[in-house]
Amino acid sequence: MQSSSSVKVSGFTVIRNGILMGYPVLESIKSVLPLVDEMIVGVGQSDDGTRQMIEAIGDPKIKIFDSFWDTKKTKGGLILSEKTNEALDHCSHEWCLYIQADEVIHEEDYPAIRDALARYGHDSRVQGLLFKYVHFYGSYQTVATSRKWYRNEVRMVRRSTGIRSWNDAQGFRVNGEKPVVAPSGARIFHYGWVKPPKMMGQKSQLLNRWWHGDKKDGEFENFQYDRQYGLRVFEGTHPAIMASLVASQDWQFDPHRTWAEFKLHDVRLVLSDWLECVSGWRMGEYKPYRLVSRIEN
Repeated sequence: MQSSSSVKVSGFTVIRNGILMGYPVLESIKSVLPLVDEMIVGVGQSDDGTRQMIEAIGDPKIKIFDSFWDTKKTKGGLILSEKTNEALDHCSHEWCLYIQADEVIHEEDYPAIRDALARYGHDSRVQGLLFKYVHFYGSYQTVATSRKWYRNEVRMVRRSTGIRSWNDAQGFRVNGEKPVVAPSGARIFHYGWVKPPKMMGQKSQLLNRWWHGDKKDGEFENFQYDRQYGLRVFEGTHPAIMASLVASQDWQFDPHRTWAEFKLHDVRLVLSDWLECVSGWRMGEYKPYRLVSRIEN
C-alpha cells in the first residue's frame, strides 16, 4: 500500500449475483485496491458469472473464497451481516477496509484515508474510521440529501477489537455497543439506487427476499423512481473509474416535484432541514457510532 503509514490493510467485500443485481462490483473492488495489501472477496453461489468476472480483474491482491448463502434465511437482511463477518474473518491484517458492492471510493480521497490511518492506526481507543456518504438516486446526476438517508457510516475497522458487522450489514458493533471511531475525511459514493428502472426493479425484488422472504415475481415489475423530498443535482465529480458507467446512462429521471406531489410526512423533513440550517443540528439522525473526540471530552 502506498502510504505514509506502516499499517497494513485488508480490504473485504461480499457479493452474490452481482451482474443480475446491476452492481458496479468491478468498479467497487478496483477503487479499493490502491489502498489495501490484500482484497478479500466472498462470492456466494451465483447464476450470472460473478466469480469469473471478479477473477478476470487479475490483480494478485484479490483473494476470492466461495461462500454459501442459505436462501432460507430471509429475516431482516441478517444473511448480509453473516456473510460480511465471514469475509472479515478471512482478513489477515489488523485494519480492514469494508466496501459494499454498490459503493465506490473516489481517488481524490485516497490521501485522506492514508492520513487518517497514519494518525489513528496505532491509537488503541479508535475502533474504526468514519466515512461521509454521497447517495445517488435515480440517475448519476441526482443525490439524495434528506435525513431519510444516512450521512456517515463506518467503513474501516480494527479487527482485534472483536468488531462485527451488524443486522443488515450497514454498520458495525463491538460487543453489541456502538464502535468508537474517528473521521476519515473521505467519502463513499453509493450507487445502489442508480440503474435502469427495469433492472432496479429486478434488484429490488431479489434483495427484498433477504428481508421478507417475499418472492412475488410481479411486485417490482413496473418499478419507477420516486420523486422524493431532498433530491438535489450532483455538482461534484464521480470517481474516474465510474466514467464509463456514468456515460452509459440511457434513461431519464426528473427529480423535480410539483407542490401537488408533496406528502404530509414531507413536512417533518422540511422542518428538519430548516432546523439544521439554523442550528447545524440534524434532528433524529441515526448515528450508530461514537466519535473519539467526544469520548475524549
